[in-house]
Amino acid sequence: MKNSLFLVIALLLAASCKKDNYAAPGSSFKGRIVYQGEAVNVSQGEVVFELWESGWGKRTPINVAVAQDGSFSALLFDGNYQLVLPKGQGPYLTPPDHADTTQLPLKGDRNMDIEVLPYYLVRNAKVSASGRQVTATCKLDKIITDTRARNVERITLYVNRTQFVDGINNIAAQTLNGADIQDPANITLQVNVPVINPVQASVFIRIGVKVEGVEDMVFSPLIEQKL
Repeated sequence: MKNSLFLVIALLLAASCKKDNYAAPGSSFKGRIVYQGEAVNVSQGEVVFELWESGWGKRTPINVAVAQDGSFSALLFDGNYQLVLPKGQGPYLTPPDHADTTQLPLKGDRNMDIEVLPYYLVRNAKVSASGRQVTATCKLDKIITDTRARNVERITLYVNRTQFVDGINNIAAQTLNGADIQDPANITLQVNVPVINPVQASVFIRIGVKVEGVEDMVFSPLIEQKL
């Protein structure tokens, strides 16, 4: 009886080990969210898109998070996927000549940029510092100008001690309401940086734009500024 019990346990353990020893996903899918080849900068990990794999009974999406510089990376099994840009994700629309669903066959590593249509882009961002006062200038470029256009709710200068900078990750911020923007081609924002302990020689800065009715903000590229 004992020998039979040991045999059953051994078989169960062997089956469990076999189940746990399936090959891990080994193909990388990398790229950027772009507009005409230019990366669309967002909040770190707040914007996602979905990958749906066919051939499974219960289908659930693989959510791929976008980094703040617009890049993304996912480790996947080879197969045929549907890439879906969910509505309400990101400070952009899908271009009219693209569907919101793209067929994505994957066999080995693949690099592919995803083209979108942002409401606005922050261009020509420049930063200077006088003591602990940081001044940033930029141009606000309105990309969508037809009936789908939206107004700017606010534009904000964010400063942080690390390279992750957005509405959550910051130590100082200064906001200009959209209605108070007089010249979108020449915007200036200033903020005083608090004393940082332990002391560091520089801070990291981005300018973010909140569009009316759009949850996710679009940002300028990251800038490091010495104090």
